[in-house]
Amino acid sequence: MLTTLLVLHSILRSLVLIALFYACYRAYLGWLGEKEYTRHDYLVRHWTATICHIQLLVGIILYFVSPLAQALVHHFKDTVHVKEIRYYGMEHSLLMFLAIIVVTIGSAKAKRATSDTAKFKIQAIGFSIGLAIILIVIGMMMSAMISPRPWLRW
Repeated sequence: MLTTLLVLHSILRSLVLIALFYACYRAYLGWLGEKEYTRHDYLVRHWTATICHIQLLVGIILYFVSPLAQALVHHFKDTVHVKEIRYYGMEHSLLMFLAIIVVTIGSAKAKRATSDTAKFKIQAIGFSIGLAIILIVIGMMMSAMISPRPWLRW
């Protein structure tokens, strides 16, 4: 089960990044170009948020079956000083959860906005902040050289 979840989480990571980059591109294009918010833009916003939520759900399940997270939960005092365990058990989990919250808020507020420009602007800002947090967390892993893992697991 752990291996399956790691593969799924790995594949979804790529989909999340692709979806967020594309949604941000569409949002900035619409906002700065004062375009009409079309059904395609609605679907891009909706599916980007949905992919992020699926990734969050897989991540939460993975957290409860991961030996790294479980080591932190059950032996906090001893393992909090181990860089890899602390990163995956605390830093990665909390910051990615925050990123998905920001994306969700941006999506919900954009959906409820009354003007097309407001929809694009709110989506652009919310999704960009969420994407920035995700990229920072990925950068933290790479800069700290925390047990290099393959970009895609098979």
